[in-house]
Amino acid sequence: MTDTVSRAHPMTPSTIGTDPDIAEAVATLYTDGIIGRKAAFSAEWADAMREDIEVAFEEARSRPDGAVGRGPKRYYVEMHPEQMRGWLELVDHPWVRGVCEAVLGPNYQIVELGFDVPGPGAKNQPWHRDFPMPDETRSAGRLTSLAFNATAVDTEENMGPFEIAPTTQWDLPEGFEHEMFPDKALYSRFEALAVRKYPRRGDISARSALTLHRGTANESDKSRPVLVLGVDSPGAGNAEHHDMAVTRGFYDSLPDRVKAHLVCPVVDELTPISQKHSIEGLMMGEA
Repeated sequence: MTDTVSRAHPMTPSTIGTDPDIAEAVATLYTDGIIGRKAAFSAEWADAMREDIEVAFEEARSRPDGAVGRGPKRYYVEMHPEQMRGWLELVDHPWVRGVCEAVLGPNYQIVELGFDVPGPGAKNQPWHRDFPMPDETRSAGRLTSLAFNATAVDTEENMGPFEIAPTTQWDLPEGFEHEMFPDKALYSRFEALAVRKYPRRGDISARSALTLHRGTANESDKSRPVLVLGVDSPGAGNAEHHDMAVTRGFYDSLPDRVKAHLVCPVVDELTPISQKHSIEGLMMGEA
């Protein structure tokens, strides 16, 4: 499926001396573009996350630009770390820290916290990337960002599971609209590669946001909220699309090993986030 598509040439990252689980994750991210970790957290941790998402979602939808559409019946909301009780456990998890450091370098930056909510009636999204391929990926074959996802529910077949086309993080965006949305003539390629994911509460995944993916139609009567943690290499530039902040008291309570990776402002008082990272091509989806 790859010999007729122009692709970047991935580098071979060194994992000498790296924990075997982390080395496997790095290799899989560079080949498939996504890796999962089962039961990284407890179901109770995920249930608390869902409660916090529901509170943040209700608040965001009560004001302009608090929640943005990512297709019919599908929303994205950004939140501050203090709005999620389990945020420190998430970013300080040994697997999360290890993957970030091995893929993005020791000075990786935590730049985004948010969540997607595909509700009942959500349609198939178009195949897409979350942002254009960076020059460093195109020319040097290096991944410069990761998206970690944690589901707030046990995913069922009819709930619109996440679908991803492994290996496509290296596809050059020839003919892609905004360098993110491939022409529908290429859909058969992605559908042949596609894998649907059915994570359960407590599972976590890491992926390159360049790997072509989509949310599928939610034919159930349940929403399928999922948390998104965005992490960059220094200079990757995604932080400018987000307005995450922490208060001084919260910042002071964090371990130094976590503080070292925060590049967001430290403020006296949090301000509700107005979403800036709107992806116009996702507004429609399938009618």
